[in-house]
This record gives sequence, structure tokens and C-alpha cells, in this order.
Amino acid sequence: MAIVLSTPGPAAADEATDGKDTTYYISLGDSLASGYQPDVDKDTDVAYTDQLYAQLKQRTPGLKHIRLGCTAETTESLINGGKCDYPNAKSQLDAALKAMAQHKGKVAYVTLSVGANDILLSCVSRPAGTLDGACLNSKSQTMAKHLAQIAGALRQAGTDSTQFVGSDYHNPFLAAWLQGAAGQQAAKESAPLVKAANTGIAQVYKSTGFKVADVAGAFSSDDFTTQVNVPGAGEVPANVAQICRLTWACTKQDPHPNADGHKVIAGAFAAQLTENDTPGAGESPAPSEPATPGEGESPTPGETTPSGEGESPTPSESATSAPGTDTGANDPNANGDLAETGASSNAPVLAGAGLAVVAVGTAAVYFARRRRTGEES
Repeated sequence: MAIVLSTPGPAAADEATDGKDTTYYISLGDSLASGYQPDVDKDTDVAYTDQLYAQLKQRTPGLKHIRLGCTAETTESLINGGKCDYPNAKSQLDAALKAMAQHKGKVAYVTLSVGANDILLSCVSRPAGTLDGACLNSKSQTMAKHLAQIAGALRQAGTDSTQFVGSDYHNPFLAAWLQGAAGQQAAKESAPLVKAANTGIAQVYKSTGFKVADVAGAFSSDDFTTQVNVPGAGEVPANVAQICRLTWACTKQDPHPNADGHKVIAGAFAAQLTENDTPGAGESPAPSEPATPGEGESPTPGETTPSGEGESPTPSESATSAPGTDTGANDPNANGDLAETGASSNAPVLAGAGLAVVAVGTAAVYFARRRRTGEES
């Protein structure tokens, strides 16, 4: 069920907050967290992180948003850096940990969505768009280990009153249903693979004390039974209708959620942050040893700045390009306190929600495309 959220209010509302009552929401991730939209070719403030912040701020008036999401981020780059620049920090994770140390006891919420690019940027062959199966197996295991390291470090840096939520992913490959019989078969075959991936992701999050936002469920990802009429396409399964309604997969062959999709994702996160989870209401589950999925599992998903009391760190003016790509890195323009956004217009499309899946019996899987490199906005 989607929870309707409003967009964040003016920055002035945050500035007026009494410092002693200030608490923080830190959002991390890739282009889901940064709100990349292919129709305008840049990050936007429709991101689920912005919409979730507006919801949380209604119940926690002194809440401020440290918005760290970086388009094109992988689990490896989130740990080691290389995609976006963060002042006084080597990476997005480093920036988050420094912010949590700076605001110890005042970080109320931490959200995370990352992992899609581990597969899409490495294992989809160009120009055919086919998936390298050996690469998939290798990258999925590595990604799970990185995700456990990220979630474990964040959880350890928090307190008993900090709420942690990570997301699983919707299945944009369902859009292949509209391409005829072969596409319908590919869409059906993608579902168990994405489901297995989400199971692996959920296991990692739960092992580190995170709750899991059920994005796949919110997108009806496994519902092939219910039939829905889609203008121009006729009767299609509910999961196909949802992917066409909530993402750009059916119109621009792009897996990113649209504004409505981000609203649904925000709702999935909000459902894990109930009124009973307000800071101080109870303890978060103690983290266990991070678990990595076994060989038979396939946890491949679909993406700190320290801020001192009274100061707002800003990223450096330039960002270096990601190694091995011909696209420039995104500049998140996170100011450490407010839910503001900005991006270079050359932020890569392969940066958010998606999973390259094997479509048995077809020549290609999902055509993960690059787009032109543009000038920075």
C-alpha cells in the first residue's frame, strides 16, 4: 500500500529548529536515493528519501536530512569511494560514519538502497545487452559481502534509538511482457531470480539489525494472476501493470522509478518506521554476525558527509569519473543537513533499481543502455 507523502518544505524550516532538539535522518545509496529521473536526465527531489523525510519530519519536527545518495554508486564504491566526492571523507560510507559519530545519540533514522550497479555496470555485455553468467555468480557473492560490511558498520555506529532500514528491489524486467510471447516468457523467468536476489538481500540486512522495506511487495512483483487493463497494452498481469505505472521501464526502457514509484518506495520504508519506532521508544535488534548468502543463493538486487553542530558540509566542486566508465560521476550536493539535491547531467542511467537476469530461450535479457555524456548542470 502506498503511503502518500508530501515534498520537503523550505530549508528555512530546518534553520529555525532549536539545535538541542535536532535529530538526523541519514540516507545512503545509489540513484534510488538520489532520485535520478531519465526524462530530465538528472537527480531530482522526487527521491523516496526526500518523500520519506517529509513524512518523518511531520512526527519529528526537529529532524534534519543528511542526504548522501550518489548516482552510479556500487557497494564497493560506497565503501571505498570513487563515484562522488564527500568533503573530509573518502567515501559515502566514511561520510555517513563520520556524521553518525559527530551526531552520536541524535541520529534517528538511517536508510540504505544499494547493489544494482554491482551487476549492471559489470556483467551486461555491450552492445548486445546479454548477461555474463559467470560474472553474475561472482559479483553476487562479492556484493553480498560488501552489503553486510556496509550495513554492519552503520548499525554498529548507531545507538539503541537509531532505526535502520534497507530495501529490496522491484523487478523492471517485467516490462519485457509487452514484447510478445518471448518477452512474456522472459518476464516470467525473471521473477524467481529477482525473488531469490531479494531473499539474499533481506537475509544480509536482518543479520545486521536492519529492517527491510518490501519494495518488491509494494510493486506487486510476483502477481502474475491478477489481470489489469493498461491503455495501449490491454489486459496484463498486475505486476506488469505496476512496473509500467511506477517506473520508466515501459516507456524509456529505463529501470528507474518515476515520481509515483518513489512515492511507493517511500511508503515501503515508512511502513517499517511506525509510530512505535520513534527515537527512544524502544531498542533496535542487536546485530548478529553479518551473514553472507550461500552458494545456492543469488543476492543481486536492483544504489559522510560529516556535519558539525550548526554547520553544513558541502561537497567539492568537481567529482572524478568512475573507473572504467565513460560517464562522469554524480555530484550529490548534499549539504549535510537539508534534503537538497543536484546532479551532473551525465549521471549514468545504470544507477538505480534493476537486476540483469537470464532470460532462458531468448537472445538477450534486459537491454541496459548507456546514454550520452553531457555537460554538468
